Amino acid sequence: MASKAGASKTNAMRMLDEAGIEYRAMEYEWSEDDLSGIKVATAIGLPCEMVFKTLVAVGDKTGHCVFCIPADGELDLKKAAKHSGNKRVDLLPVKELLPTTGYIRGGCSPIGLKKPFPVYFDETCILFDEITISAGVRGIQLLINTEALLRFTGGKECPLTME
Repeated sequence: MASKAGASKTNAMRMLDEAGIEYRAMEYEWSEDDLSGIKVATAIGLPCEMVFKTLVAVGDKTGHCVFCIPADGELDLKKAAKHSGNKRVDLLPVKELLPTTGYIRGGCSPIGLKKPFPVYFDETCILFDEITISAGVRGIQLLINTEALLRFTGGKECPLTME
């Protein structure tokens, strides 16, 4: 069943508003059948390289970490471990996503997590003045200045995807 997100503000939007950071909310139709980043990029009419999906992992030394990578990319767990100060990282099981982050699969944002976790963006983010991230719900992406996003999240840029 396809749905559209409501027009109400998400926690991520409220936090950006409070910080005075500009963004543009981009609503799109979504379906439980396909929550992929590629589908989101197609729905909002932007290249996959500008649409960043948020993945949560657990490191063997640092605990939870957040990785934001292009919609069509695949997280390289070895690179993720290296750049986050771990020997190993594993993706957080989907059933643990909501209790850990406050977000559901297909609507996870690096902004407004239940607890602050270290955030890492694939180095390709700096190729664009603006990228999109989830607004924290399915059906809304936030188009935001890349440098402002990195500053706000404390995000580090590093190589994270498979080649």
